[in-house]
Amino acid sequence: MEIKEDHIINIHNFLPHREPMLMADYILELTKEKVVTSFEIKGDNIFVHNNEFAEAGLIENLAQTCSSILGQSFFENPEADTKVIGFITNIKKIEIFALPKVGDKIISKASLISLYENICNIFCETFNNDEILIRAEINLFIQEVKS
Repeated sequence: MEIKEDHIINIHNFLPHREPMLMADYILELTKEKVVTSFEIKGDNIFVHNNEFAEAGLIENLAQTCSSILGQSFFENPEADTKVIGFITNIKKIEIFALPKVGDKIISKASLISLYENICNIFCETFNNDEILIRAEINLFIQEVKS
């Protein structure tokens, strides 16, 4: 996948997560039904053990990638102080094939299967180069928190 620098979006604009729980760096592609993100595994990441990014980190990376599809409507105005809550409501299927190592840059891809109000069903996969690391189908819930 060729990445054009002027098309990269900082994921901070679409997620409430911050360090140390932010598990995606950039949105490389985003539509109402699809998202592609990148994430570089660093040695100080809370999910790195013995130089590998743990399964829980891969799942969190997928959840944050997927939530960008639904979350983009809450963060259309970067200057607004929007607060949202979101979580995984169900993991329908999950397969973990390999774990990336410190220094690897992983690419996660998610496609919307269905959406009902604030709940969505999404198919997602993460790759390290051409190697598939994880594949899952998850349900997410996200909504704005009123002050």
